[in-house]
Amino acid sequence: MDQTNSVTLRFLAAPTDLGHSGSVDAGTVLEWVDKAAYAAAVGWAKSYCVTAYVGNIHFSDPVNVGDMVEVEATIVYTGRSSLHIQTVVSSGDVKGSGPTMRSRCLVIFVAVGEDGKPVPVPTYEPSTPEEISRRDAAIARIAVREEIVEAMRGQVYTDEGTAEKVVLRFLAAPTDVNWGGKVHGGTVMDWIDEAAYVCSARYCGQDTVAVFSGGVRFYRPLLIGDVVEVEARLVYTGNKGMHIAVHVRSGRPTEDEMHLTTYCLTVMVARDETGTAVAVPGWIPRSEEDRRLEAHARELLEIRGRAPGNRLPNHLIS
Repeated sequence: MDQTNSVTLRFLAAPTDLGHSGSVDAGTVLEWVDKAAYAAAVGWAKSYCVTAYVGNIHFSDPVNVGDMVEVEATIVYTGRSSLHIQTVVSSGDVKGSGPTMRSRCLVIFVAVGEDGKPVPVPTYEPSTPEEISRRDAAIARIAVREEIVEAMRGQVYTDEGTAEKVVLRFLAAPTDVNWGGKVHGGTVMDWIDEAAYVCSARYCGQDTVAVFSGGVRFYRPLLIGDVVEVEARLVYTGNKGMHIAVHVRSGRPTEDEMHLTTYCLTVMVARDETGTAVAVPGWIPRSEEDRRLEAHARELLEIRGRAPGNRLPNHLIS
């Protein structure tokens, strides 16, 4: 069978996909993205792959229950063991003229062997002008992504912060398992969305939805049966956007130590009954840690703004 660099999943958005906002929530969309990208990755690598990074994903128009959904995952660049996969989520009424793009992002997987260590993957060679352009864009974003990861890694979060914070704790269930016996990366991103929702809704006192999720970095696998801790903290507010830093930690039930598994920054907005984003109260940093983390959030905006071809939406900068 010929090797293909693209996979498209098609399905109907089910009633069980319904989120608190009345449409499919961002966490579920991220699960779809992860599954499609995984299918493309293993199809190309011919080995088990793990999610390493999910780039900036903007959630525009909502996906509704009953919509026909298409999730296209296309390999645009390969490193020695990494696969850079562009994903596009589209949806539309089954009786309509066709699907409309709802979100787009870059997902990076790493191929691993039975020992869990990275293994080489076949090199992807683009042939058309569009494929070459996608590859070049993926390569150009590597430096920006590394700068974002380094900026995130350098921050410390303690109890000295005074901003809104929530912590969700639970056990990773057998139903969360992926094909490699670990917790599915998409499931972790769904947890992140849930924690960010609770944090932002408590802060502004209104229902909120995710409009952006960026720099989702996976540091280590999360095991079935682990105690999971998802901490979400407000770090910056614009006129409408609430920037929420989310850390996922896990550990064995028999041990006290918790390990960082995933980190990202999510932007939430409050919406009125028409679905229009509305202004939220401005957060005023009070402690030194508050001011440092707010400056960190602004720094991430500045770094993302330098990404090739990137234009920050208004909800991120205002």
